Formats: sequence, C-alpha cells, structure tokens
Amino acid sequence: MKVISSGKGVMLQPPDLNDFREHNRSKPRGLIDKRMTEKEAVGKFVNDGDYIGTELYGTVRCPQSLMIEIIRQGKKELRVAGQGVYELDLLLGAGLVKALDHTYIGMEVYGLSNCLRREVESGRVEHCVEWSNAAIAWRFKATAMGVPFIPTRSMLGTDTLKYSAAKVVEDPFTGEPIALLPALILDVGLIHVHRADKYGNCQIDGINGFAFEMARASKRLLISTEEIVPTEEIRRQPDRTIIPYYLVDAVVEAPFGSHPGEMCYVYERDEPQIKSWVEASRDPDTTQAYLQKYIFDLKDHQAYLDLIGSKHLQELKDMVPEVSE
Repeated sequence: MKVISSGKGVMLQPPDLNDFREHNRSKPRGLIDKRMTEKEAVGKFVNDGDYIGTELYGTVRCPQSLMIEIIRQGKKELRVAGQGVYELDLLLGAGLVKALDHTYIGMEVYGLSNCLRREVESGRVEHCVEWSNAAIAWRFKATAMGVPFIPTRSMLGTDTLKYSAAKVVEDPFTGEPIALLPALILDVGLIHVHRADKYGNCQIDGINGFAFEMARASKRLLISTEEIVPTEEIRRQPDRTIIPYYLVDAVVEAPFGSHPGEMCYVYERDEPQIKSWVEASRDPDTTQAYLQKYIFDLKDHQAYLDLIGSKHLQELKDMVPEVSE
C-alpha cells in the first residue's frame, strides 16, 4: 500500500503479535484460584516502566482501587493508554507517568486537567500521543483480532491524526485514503467488573465499554470486582461472561472499587469527592496533601472505604434508581 501521510506521534509500544501469541501460549489454562489483594496483584504483575491501560471512560467503572495501589507502591516511568479522568489524573499527580497514548484526560465539567498540564509542561511526561475515543478502542480490537493494524475512517482530516502514530494509506481496492490504526498490546490491563468468580470469569452489567477487546490485548490482566461469586452463579448466564478466566491473572474483590466513580446499577458517582480533588490538584502542594491523605496514609482499599465512611457510601447506593426486571 502507498503511504500518503504519517502521524508525528511516537509509537509507545510497537505491536509484536508473534511475541504476544507466544506469551499467551504460556498462560495456564487450568481453573486456578486467582484471588488476591490489590497489594499482592500490583506487586506481582506491575513493574516500573510497564505499558498499562485502564478500561472505559471517565469515572464510569474505573479500576480505582487498583490504580490507588499502583500509586501507593510507587510504580514509576509508566506508559499509559486509556480514556481517563480521575484515576489517570491521580497517577499524573503522583508523577509516575512517562508517556501517554490517550484520547482525553480532564475533569469533564470542571475543566482540563491541572496535573496533565504540569506533567507535560515540565517534561516529566515525555510523549503525549493523541487518538480518538474510537481509535484507541479499535487499536485494542486489532490485537484481539490478531492483526497488526485495523483500517478505519476515524481521525481522517483531523489534527488528532496528525499527533497520533497512525498512517494514512491509499486503499488498494478503491484508491481512496484510509487510516491504519496499529494494534495496541498492553503489558498490564486493569478492568473493574460487577462480578467474577475466583478463577477470573467476569460479568459486567450495563455498558461494557471495550472490556472485551482490552482483556484480549493485555499480556497480564488484573481484574477488580464488586463481588466474587460462586462459579455456579456465573454459569447460570454464561452469555454474560465477557471476560473468560484464561485471560485473567489476578482477581481482587473490591466493593466500591470504582469510587469516587460510579458503578452501573450499584452506586452513583461521588461528586463532592471528585470536586475536592479538582480543587486540590490546582497546586502541587495541595495535590500531594490529597494523595497523602487518601493513598499513602492508608494501608489498603478497606482503609480507604473506612475513611470515606459507610454512611456516605450507602447514600451513593441509595441514589441509584430502581430498575425493574
């Protein structure tokens, strides 16, 4: 194919699908109990310099308890892919990000990210490669399909493509320009789900985002879940098991694991808590004070929930409208 133009963004993780296949062949296929704590999962599977990714957008079903543990353990020089708001903003605030493959990092109605601006302008974030929301998901899809790239019209004619690592080629069938999005392979994927069994079979209620694709594009996959249920319950509705056990490396039971984000049908987003972070993130000193209070001074996720308070958490659950069967 004739290459018409190329984005100026850096390829943070060149897709090596043969290496990825070899890695997947080495994964155990047996029914192994994969239950562990956030501390154990992050300590075992996340390394300095890893290319990690979080699933879904904004505060919706974000893998917050896992991200907090990554910050608590100080995993540094991370390359990060995703569509983040609160969880990636904390990671930036902690100064642990080296490069970004991202669609958007900001605080939605509260404006752009103070932490992202500081980290990029200081040079601590060395590369900031841009993609559309669709493009980042389709890059995961390419990996899940086992192909090195996927052709799409997404980003054609935009500056987003200019600052990406995509290429525009001449379609060999029509002669028209088409964008090629490179496959995206993560060292570690982080996904929060509604329920899972101890082996890693996962189910999600409501919007499932790009969990299917990202789970199949991760060398190591860490799952946090609102609850661990018996395998018999998973098997009652096998069609809802979007992530099968053999893709998963760790299962962490984390009620309110998305807080202060929301969990469809379970609890609402904690708006006051998010707003307090926005205010704190305006200044480096208050940013660090926030991280100290809500992460470094706490032992684990349960300690975090205790700090937020059971009464307030119950209020977030009570805010969820009842849904008829």
